[in-house]
Amino acid sequence: MAPRILVMGVAGCGKSTVAARLAVALNCALIEGDDFHLPQSQHKMRHGIALDDADRWPWLDRLGVLLAEAAGGAVLSCSALKRRYRDRLRAAVPALRIVYIDIRPEEARARVAARPAHFFPAGLVDSQFDALEPPLGEPGVLRVEASQPPAAQRNAILHWLKGSARAAAGA
Repeated sequence: MAPRILVMGVAGCGKSTVAARLAVALNCALIEGDDFHLPQSQHKMRHGIALDDADRWPWLDRLGVLLAEAAGGAVLSCSALKRRYRDRLRAAVPALRIVYIDIRPEEARARVAARPAHFFPAGLVDSQFDALEPPLGEPGVLRVEASQPPAAQRNAILHWLKGSARAAAGA
């Protein structure tokens, strides 16, 4: 079965970097969630205004369709901070595997501040932590530390996926 994986976490955790490396390793599509925000949502974020659920529903629905329709599988990079957001993606892709990149707030703020060309300002990082409902305890979730090098994170994810595939096959 083609992999369907969500790499999630707050801004600055490294989800785009890890998702890209994972997509290459799995030879499947990369879906960068930020590329699919509606223009009005990007405008809000550029002006330091946090998105609300009404801003996110059409975005999550589009990402779910893209993930479900990716013929050779896909890795999605998306914050998916709340359980209901992840459940919305799971509704589109019931076998969705989730990688949660865990990061300390001060490290996330520093990373976001170091990328001034991005539309997401460092001032919104705290709002992400306020909204974050860590997926620990949810089915099909792996937690990785953002402080690990991206290659180590990718390798841990690949090991986890291989173990999950063996377990599903009854090995």
